Amino acid sequence: MLIKIILSYLMGYVRIEVEGYYVERFMNICRKQGIIIWNLKREKNVRLKLNVRVEEFREICHIARKTKCKVKINRKKGIPFLMHRYQKRKFFFLLLIVFILLLMLSSQFVWNIEIQEEQGQILENIEQDIEEVGLKIGKWKADINTKEIINKVRLKRQDIAWMGIELKGTNAIVKLVKAEEKPDIIDEEEYCSIVSDKAGVITKINAQNGTANVKEGDVVKEGDVLINGWMEGKYTGMRYVHAKGEITAKVWHTKHKKIMYHSTETEETGNIENQYEIKINNFKINLHKGVSKFKIYDTIETESKFKIFSDFYLPISIVKKTNKELQEIEKNYEIEEAKNIGIQELQQELDQEIQDKEKIVNKNINTYEQADGVDIYVTYEVLEEIGTNEKIVF
Repeated sequence: MLIKIILSYLMGYVRIEVEGYYVERFMNICRKQGIIIWNLKREKNVRLKLNVRVEEFREICHIARKTKCKVKINRKKGIPFLMHRYQKRKFFFLLLIVFILLLMLSSQFVWNIEIQEEQGQILENIEQDIEEVGLKIGKWKADINTKEIINKVRLKRQDIAWMGIELKGTNAIVKLVKAEEKPDIIDEEEYCSIVSDKAGVITKINAQNGTANVKEGDVVKEGDVLINGWMEGKYTGMRYVHAKGEITAKVWHTKHKKIMYHSTETEETGNIENQYEIKINNFKINLHKGVSKFKIYDTIETESKFKIFSDFYLPISIVKKTNKELQEIEKNYEIEEAKNIGIQELQQELDQEIQDKEKIVNKNINTYEQADGVDIYVTYEVLEEIGTNEKIVF
């Protein structure tokens, strides 16, 4: 029955209304003659609404006359009627066919590249590197060799632990796992010394293996040997070892800033304007006229790509440019006011840089008054563990 109804749609059918006192007899004759009827509804015992195929409509009319019923066509459905309705709109159909062909053709290209980095890890310039090795917007999918692209990117970058590329529709999904940076580990069996990785003043040194080369109070710079990778005994003579120990030093963290007495700064006024353009691949159509009405402004640009399904992007997008108006404000400071502002800003920067505040042992502030402003230096003295292993090369 379902197949017959589908064929009826392809061949055309009508929704009719049959009215009369002998509608029961009308239905019985239709059934006897094998006429297909569906979506039958009865109203007030004297009226029927039903669907019937076009080719059987004449027979329906003959049965209606025989049973003294009236027939009225309510709707015409199916492809023949649809074609007849739009036969004068050939240009519309031509455009529809062209659109479908373009859609089929565009499905063979990549129109969006989605980069998924594990746990929000950021790999700088990864988009540029991926594009340089051959994966770019507008690329013919048949020409994309995912294995080759992955190998080229991984050879170019050492900060990628794993990479995968999946082509879904017109979307290329690039999945990345960032490699964890691990310090060079020297085997316990190898000879090494401990050298300073920061400049500072030694406050504590405990050589567990090897010979201490500095003592408490010594000033060291980066690269100085702290514990030598050898030991010397009265009876054993000198022998090389894998140096171990704990070294604590007072390290300096310094920030500098100059606060001008008279300066011009910009800040947002709160006024914004939006401008739009249509982007078809690399071709742009501006929907706004002229330049911005603001004299000074910052622009934030966002792009929304059209897609039919979740991974079927089209080479069409809407670019929204939001201009935020800025105004210039004259800033004038007295000497003490400039000092306070600079000191506060530098201390905030250092507080963010140093996580363990309990290890800060001293804070030094130096200011130097100049003709146009104040030079400010803020130094934190912090107790830190220093030292890194350095292999002994013979």
